[in-house]
Amino acid sequence: MAAPAQAVTRGCWPTGMDWYRAVWAVLLSAALAGCASAPSADAAPPEPSPSAFTLDIDAPPALAALLQQHLDAQRLRAVPDLTRSELLRIETTLPTQARDLLATQGYFSPLIQVALSPPEIQPPRLHLQVQPGPRTTIEAVDLRLDGPDPERTERLVTEVRRQWRLPEGAYFTQAAWDEAKREALRTLQQRDFARARLVASRADIDPERARATLHLHWDSGPAIRLGPAQVEGAQRYPDEQALRWAERAGLRAGLPYDETLLLAAQRQLTQSGLYDSAFVLLADDGPPDALPVRVQVREAPRQRLQIGLGLSTDSGVRLSAEYTHLRLPGLDWRLDTRLRWTQKDTIVGLEGISPLDGQGWRQRLGWQAEAQRDEPRTRTQQWRWTREQPGLRLDRALFVQWDTSTERRAGAAPERASGLGAGWTWTRRAFDDLDDPRHGYGLVAELGAGWTRTPEQRPYARARARALLLWSPADDSRGQRLALTLEGGAVWAAAGARVPASLRFWAGGDGSVRGYAPRSIGAPGDGGAPQAARLLALASLEWQRPWRHDGALTPWELALFVDGATAGDRWSARESALGVGAGLRYRSPVGPLRADLAYAVRDRRWRLHLGVGFVF
Repeated sequence: MAAPAQAVTRGCWPTGMDWYRAVWAVLLSAALAGCASAPSADAAPPEPSPSAFTLDIDAPPALAALLQQHLDAQRLRAVPDLTRSELLRIETTLPTQARDLLATQGYFSPLIQVALSPPEIQPPRLHLQVQPGPRTTIEAVDLRLDGPDPERTERLVTEVRRQWRLPEGAYFTQAAWDEAKREALRTLQQRDFARARLVASRADIDPERARATLHLHWDSGPAIRLGPAQVEGAQRYPDEQALRWAERAGLRAGLPYDETLLLAAQRQLTQSGLYDSAFVLLADDGPPDALPVRVQVREAPRQRLQIGLGLSTDSGVRLSAEYTHLRLPGLDWRLDTRLRWTQKDTIVGLEGISPLDGQGWRQRLGWQAEAQRDEPRTRTQQWRWTREQPGLRLDRALFVQWDTSTERRAGAAPERASGLGAGWTWTRRAFDDLDDPRHGYGLVAELGAGWTRTPEQRPYARARARALLLWSPADDSRGQRLALTLEGGAVWAAAGARVPASLRFWAGGDGSVRGYAPRSIGAPGDGGAPQAARLLALASLEWQRPWRHDGALTPWELALFVDGATAGDRWSARESALGVGAGLRYRSPVGPLRADLAYAVRDRRWRLHLGVGFVF
């Protein structure tokens, strides 16, 4: 489309007050023209043009809607002054068009009658009567794949059959046939054979028996192996950084082609924080046994400031500010600073993160201070050095940290504690989808040990583990599943040793025991108020089932759940809590949106929990 021409005025441009007068003159002229052209409020709306003829369709409702939408006769009704001969021509062509449309839905032997009203009836009427007859079903499916490795191609054909949309006994429709062909080719191209192509396809229809036999023939093309990766678009960061992040997702030269590897590399690059977007795809040309990989990146701004305002059911009003510098001059480290204020706490943090080294490890050096305003009023600080190897599926890290805490209870002297410790963490994510998983499992383990420093030196050890299992029956077409969460933590130290509060455990709130406020489940304390516990055990069981409408899955889901936890400094003196409830889920592009209404059995009150996304 050509750009609109621009008028060029030669002479003197208005200056001073003349410039304002010229602008106001243009605006006033436009307003007057709009008023002149606008219809009067009292004016009657124009009458619709009469139809040249009336079309009556007598057919089952679903087929009648199809015919009304796509028949040419519907469009021709708007043509004025149709002659009798033109109407007779429409009557003659109508059965052929209707038969073609019915064939797309699997009706290949319909009975169709068309009648045109006598000339004396005005406006003329066309009556279309349809008896669709039996609907065609799939009798057999013939799938064939030619390729260099018969054993591998046979496995691929088996996989295509497993996911095939039109199995024997299913109704044949043209839309389903086209979609099944596209999905089958996509399945073949996802692994090993990126250049697979459809050689021939045929649907043999037997109208008398209302049966269809489907034939598909593909050529796999050569088996593809990944070649060297080539980075495009990098400016501030060296190409090695993009390649190292892609390798953390498993992308390496010499591996058989797997589309999931390329998608994982894209995700890993965007999650690194260095790139706003990333695309990882095969090059157009190259040897099949070493086909180059193109890594296209768009770097994020070097500096970014984010200010947020929110509302949480757990902590009330939330204000936040985050400043990020992705490449500190002279150091090349990333700097993250954050401030978060809520009605219940304030958090201030500062962290430096190094680039990935050749083995995929990086350093983190951070400080964080937190002030909790609910009872007991707690202030904590933590200095932490971490050497970690991040990844989408597997994270591991070694750390050394210094913790301090001050706990104040009404009518009691403040309790101060500090400790120096070291430890190891390990995280495994084996979900089918990292944003909105349907099945799989996740595991987190942490082990640490150290010495308390205030008020006296005592050794301590700390362990924490968390597991999430998503399970759905393989033969259940309704999509229901179970989510089981188990969590446990323990701090071992002498009875009189003061372990910093940031090393002990709380329960309650979204992601823990729903129905309770955060930090409301802990060890029994003096005066009845809970305190951070040395021992914690938590379990949650949730049943999830998608909603269906007219037999099709919708993005909405129903959930029923029961959560429970027990916490204390000794198992003989602990506090337990149970929460039950129901919730709604909505599968959005940014992840699942959650709304849970939970009842706290211990406190005998209801609480609403809202959340978005999936994080493990």
